[in-house]
Amino acid sequence: MMAAGTIRTGIGGWTFDPWEGTFYPEKLAKKRQLEFASRELTAIEVNGTYYSSQKPETFAKWAADVPEGFVFSLKASRFCTNRKVLAEAGPSIDKFLGQGIVELKDHLGPILWQFMATKKFDPADFEAFLALLPRELDGRPLRHVVEPRHESFLVPEFIDMLSRYGVAAVCADHHDYPMFADPTADFVYARLQKGSDEVATCYPEPAVAEWAGRLKTYAEGGLPPDLPRIAAERPIEAKPRDVFAFFITGGKVNAPNGARLLQSKVA
Repeated sequence: MMAAGTIRTGIGGWTFDPWEGTFYPEKLAKKRQLEFASRELTAIEVNGTYYSSQKPETFAKWAADVPEGFVFSLKASRFCTNRKVLAEAGPSIDKFLGQGIVELKDHLGPILWQFMATKKFDPADFEAFLALLPRELDGRPLRHVVEPRHESFLVPEFIDMLSRYGVAAVCADHHDYPMFADPTADFVYARLQKGSDEVATCYPEPAVAEWAGRLKTYAEGGLPPDLPRIAAERPIEAKPRDVFAFFITGGKVNAPNGARLLQSKVA
């Protein structure tokens, strides 16, 4: 029987006032919030790196605060992706990667490259962008995931392109943005964005259970039968995949509860 990949679930960031006294214990010092969150969850997607650079010492401090096996996914700088010509992003990509992210060491997870919702698929330009993404940094392997949010990317050509470069696309559970459920890398990256602050577990428990089943299927090398594929004719190798799933945006107040519940169902 084939072994399954590792499934990690988490949230976006770890600093959010409504989590104080709900997710975080009363009177827990802010400087210990990451320490606490990293022992309740298994991954965090960092949004702050999208807006500004960090110091190497900051990444080293984050790494020191979390336990073995915990990972950070970093959202790449907006200066890399919010541009008319993606092929010209090289200097911005180098600056982002060179700010000291390797200080995370084994805690460095996928790098998320998010595009504006108005950015349309230009095959030549997008492939030029993918060619700029290095496979490793200072000897450390890198995993890349892209998040296009325009429907023009919903074509088999895009899926085939990602597969050639070993880059994943976000499997987005969103009311407006497209979902890319075709695996194109050795990992799958889901962003669950339909949560509600009125639901104690962010998503209703039956929906969390459904996602747990899908994530386990991906991890075991399969394809969830209820998610739409774009390149349905493309053969998929059945092999273990690591999986990352984040409760993001919708239902943020209860996102940690959703992540903990989901992790319990995939353990």
